[in-house]
Amino acid sequence: MTEIGVRAVRAYLRSRGPAPASLLDRYVSGFCLLMAIVVLGQPLAGVLAGLAEPVDPDRMGAGVALLALALCGFLAGARAAGPVAMSAPDASWLLLSPLSRRYLLARPVRTLGLVVLAAGLLFGVGLAAVLGAPDQLVWRVLAALVLGVAATVGGTALAVLGQADQPERFGQAAVQPGRLGQTARSWRLGQVQAWQLWLTGVMAALLVLAVVAVTGQLRTVLTTVAHAPLAALAAAAAGAVVGAGLLARHAWRSLDRIPARTLLAASTRAGHVANATTSLDPSTLTWIAEDNHWRARKLTSRRWPVLPAPLALAWQDWRRLARRPGRLALIAGTAVPPAILGQAGAPVAVLAIAVLMGGLAVAATATSGARRDADNPALARLIGTPFRATLAARAVLPALLSGVWTALALLLMSLQAASVPAAADAAAVFAGDTAVATGDSTVFAGDTAVFAGDSAVFSGDAAVFAGDAVGVALSGSSGALLGEGVGAAAGQALPVGTAWLFGPLVGPALAAGALRMARREPVDHTMPVIETPGGAIPTGPLKWAATGPDLALAGSLPALVALTSPGVPLATCLAVQAVWGAVVLAAYVRRTRSR
Repeated sequence: MTEIGVRAVRAYLRSRGPAPASLLDRYVSGFCLLMAIVVLGQPLAGVLAGLAEPVDPDRMGAGVALLALALCGFLAGARAAGPVAMSAPDASWLLLSPLSRRYLLARPVRTLGLVVLAAGLLFGVGLAAVLGAPDQLVWRVLAALVLGVAATVGGTALAVLGQADQPERFGQAAVQPGRLGQTARSWRLGQVQAWQLWLTGVMAALLVLAVVAVTGQLRTVLTTVAHAPLAALAAAAAGAVVGAGLLARHAWRSLDRIPARTLLAASTRAGHVANATTSLDPSTLTWIAEDNHWRARKLTSRRWPVLPAPLALAWQDWRRLARRPGRLALIAGTAVPPAILGQAGAPVAVLAIAVLMGGLAVAATATSGARRDADNPALARLIGTPFRATLAARAVLPALLSGVWTALALLLMSLQAASVPAAADAAAVFAGDTAVATGDSTVFAGDTAVFAGDSAVFSGDAAVFAGDAVGVALSGSSGALLGEGVGAAAGQALPVGTAWLFGPLVGPALAAGALRMARREPVDHTMPVIETPGGAIPTGPLKWAATGPDLALAGSLPALVALTSPGVPLATCLAVQAVWGAVVLAAYVRRTRSR
């Protein structure tokens, strides 16, 4: 059927469905949209106001790396989600009907287009904030927005093309018999691999761009792009629009080729996400993703090692992790973004909390056994192993994973901070725009810094690199890199090669938080709601979200203090963290009871 037939069917269903949206419903929707614009307008106005200021080339590279990683994650999420998905009723009743699939998918494609447009605008704002706008603010921001939307539209179109050309499953013979059928199927598989390879190549190119940008090798190129003339920006934006338009047109024509099983699978995933969102119980998504991963796989059997009963029961988590080397590689790769955030100029407290929360997330990937024990306590009791011994055995893998990941993240942050260029002889000064060198002193116009001998006097906002030491003074916040070390605040020294020792020491505390997350109850929606001037805050989801991170932060408090406070002895913090992390894990195992 044509588009007219699809419209007639949808009009028939609407006439016998719920009542259309009333004027009050439209008013509420418009009011919510207006409030969202008002809330987001202030930070957006702050970002746009700061575009005229000069951008540090080092931070520019880190920002481009973060944008490349964000776009790569967006494309990966689009490919995992479908990206074209239908509602459950449409997938059940209309998908296999003789209606035109292209026009049947027009409504989901429009919804997908709105999501892509919003993501593209955010990407464009981030691109404008990273590159800056030294002149012609309006036109440069407009060009950045156009490039951001074109990037997301083109990437999503590639994901749709990959979804439309899914390979046939083994066992499904081609329609054409004999050699002609084999030729047609080979051509089909080649076309499928081409689109999948294009999308994979784009994601790999974004990862390479992030690596090259964060190393500082694109400093000259990014500076040239930031100061490019408007004619060059207009040409780049026009080329991006044309390329994205061609890909979008090709993707629209390929909607008829999307297999029904692919749409059903994408619609099922979208339904699970919608149910978890409306019920405010995201833990169900973990089970769904895990079950979907293992359901269609044939696993080889190996002899179980001879271990004590609690360790033998916890060995399944080790086997599950060893069967997914790709996840291990992805976990290792996620240790890089904290260092990029540090290069982009994020506050030290934010970096420390980001590293700890990242370690907690890594530890939570190895708690499937504890989560199953909590969901099915009867089976855990039938096994007959002591509960606390089993819980302690299940904490070994999360502690090891989180400790190694946190150590790697801290080491990368230390190396990145220590790679800040130092002066060749005795001093180097970065401030203002011009410098006048006289004798052994350097005077900067703008933000002034005066160097006399081995001493430095700071006036305004300035940074001084003297000898092997680096001092950083910022208005409103402070951070320091002293000696050969990395400090979290002014006056603190964390030697390179030593800061990573906090990683293994916070592992037990992060493992305790991950186990607490795995064993937490579902969201209790009967808890009271707190009325605030900013709106109502439901305490049930808030308590559910804080269960686990609270214990992890409490157990990592010595490391957090050492990373964010000046003048704290390093050896004392390491010793306290080693004892305190073990005490937190032991106390959690001892006080936790079986259900």
